[in-house]
Amino acid sequence: MDCTKYQLQTTNYSVAMHGTLHILTGPTAVGKTEWALRWAEQNEAEIVSCDSLLFYRGMDIGTAKPKREELARVPHHLIDIRGVGEQMDVTEYGELARRVVDDIVARGRRVLVTGGSGFYLKSFLAPIADDVDVPDGIRDAVRALSLEEALTRLRALNPEGLGPLDVANPRRVARALERCLASGRTLEALRSEFEKLPSPYAGWEIAVTVLDRDPAELNARIEARVEQMLREGLVAEMRALREAGLERNPSAAKAIGYREVLAMLDGELAEKDLAAEIAKNTRALVKKQRTWFRTQLAEHRVVDVAQVRDASQLF
Repeated sequence: MDCTKYQLQTTNYSVAMHGTLHILTGPTAVGKTEWALRWAEQNEAEIVSCDSLLFYRGMDIGTAKPKREELARVPHHLIDIRGVGEQMDVTEYGELARRVVDDIVARGRRVLVTGGSGFYLKSFLAPIADDVDVPDGIRDAVRALSLEEALTRLRALNPEGLGPLDVANPRRVARALERCLASGRTLEALRSEFEKLPSPYAGWEIAVTVLDRDPAELNARIEARVEQMLREGLVAEMRALREAGLERNPSAAKAIGYREVLAMLDGELAEKDLAAEIAKNTRALVKKQRTWFRTQLAEHRVVDVAQVRDASQLF
């Protein structure tokens, strides 16, 4: 990622307000919700959610979705905009987010993007889609192929190799084949063209802060969060979501907290082991998130939450 495209601002608001994005991220359970609310309240800002699960109505307890009283403190955007059976596409998210951002700044307010989902966070920092239009006919034909058949076709179209493509991931293989068939270009040519695309917020000032905590403290917060979710009715929430069609949305159904409850309901996990399994998988997620923040974000601040006394210290 080209670090020259992003400049951190701390307390300098000399740049025109319409040209500044503030992004507050960090691992699960670090405390993003409360600190985002405090900063937004102090700075006449509105919050744009960048969490891959807060889109879905009914996924409340297992996502630690901001509660009604928290949502009332500051205007929030891109929360509860999909049924649980409807998938969100990152390209669509990027378009929705841009419209929201433009509307917020047009009303003279600041923008605070917050969430821990790197895939969606990246839509503010780098191009997320090229201009290849895949006709429905090609998409339907590719979906009818097995993984092995799709790989055979893809390799025939790419005699120089498939590069870093995850050939064990059926969805990514299918997407790669669709784009090669629709464009008539190889994956390498598509990658080369994609890298030349401008940043979606080129010309904006982007201030990125990553919240973090001592590992032992964060682990304790994870344990406490899991226990709270179970007390608040996570299992009952999962039963309702299942009836609403959650399993038609694989990315949501596989989310930590929900997938373990599904396993328990299906007899694959003992109820006594449920909390420990959710906590273990959450800790593994935190490790991945920290790696992503360290390796995929351009210049950014890392702030120890234990040292923060006022939201003005965040940026």
